[in-house]
Amino acid sequence: MSWFESLILGLVQGLTEFLPVSSSAHLRLTAAFSGWKDPGAAFTAITQIGTEAAVLIYFRKDIGRIISAWTRSLANKAMRKDPDARMGWLVIVGSIPIGVLGVTLKDQIEGPFRDLRITATMLIGMGIVLGIADRLAARDESGGRHRAPKQRKGLEDLGVRDGLIYGVCQAMALIPGVSRSGATISGGLFMGYRREAAARYSFLLAIPAVLASGLFELKDAMESDHVSWGPTIFATVIAFGTGYAVIAWFMKFISTKSFMPFVWYRIALGIVIIALVFMGVLSPHAAESAG
Repeated sequence: MSWFESLILGLVQGLTEFLPVSSSAHLRLTAAFSGWKDPGAAFTAITQIGTEAAVLIYFRKDIGRIISAWTRSLANKAMRKDPDARMGWLVIVGSIPIGVLGVTLKDQIEGPFRDLRITATMLIGMGIVLGIADRLAARDESGGRHRAPKQRKGLEDLGVRDGLIYGVCQAMALIPGVSRSGATISGGLFMGYRREAAARYSFLLAIPAVLASGLFELKDAMESDHVSWGPTIFATVIAFGTGYAVIAWFMKFISTKSFMPFVWYRIALGIVIIALVFMGVLSPHAAESAG
């Protein structure tokens, strides 16, 4: 992998990780459109450490409170009713599905799931799901001619059942094209949560899963002779800086704006990919992963 490739891929990772458009799909597509080798699932996982570092810094106050309250709740049962302590437990519960499926489906994630036809299908399918969820949320928020606005839930209403459903939605993002934030936010909107609440829990829930995945891949990469460490680390740093800026923008955007621009973008991109694959312009199969 060249330094230029790592710069572009780091920017793509940072720009798309937190938007409901699928960062893994965009990394795969950027390489395909540029004629580069597929950066691979390991590169994606390692660069995601950079974007998750951005989450840790952006939400540092929330995370500090959660860790402190959760730690104290281990010895003090009364503390388990504290909202921050509960959030700590709910992040752990919500991380179980992706942990189990990530290990079970590791070979599929690194191989068959990276087929561009699957990526395009997921872009379109999850785009439609996100669009429906967004419309339901908008209807509740605005009400109607014969219907008063409906109060949607906040994170204080989150329980074990909803935490597990969020976790299952997050696990769907193991397939390129789904989008971690897109799947979890859609799940939250369908369950009646406010946009900003769904997005905030989505970001918090991603921390243990992404860091664990990145460190797991990092361990394997350190035992390999085929990793371009300089460009990979450079891409991770670029992803961190870009990702932090995107989080700040996105959290402001969703408080007042619809997700529909992302919906139409996903559907259009999926259709273009299918057309290019059908015409033979793009190969549906990944080129050999870049080191």
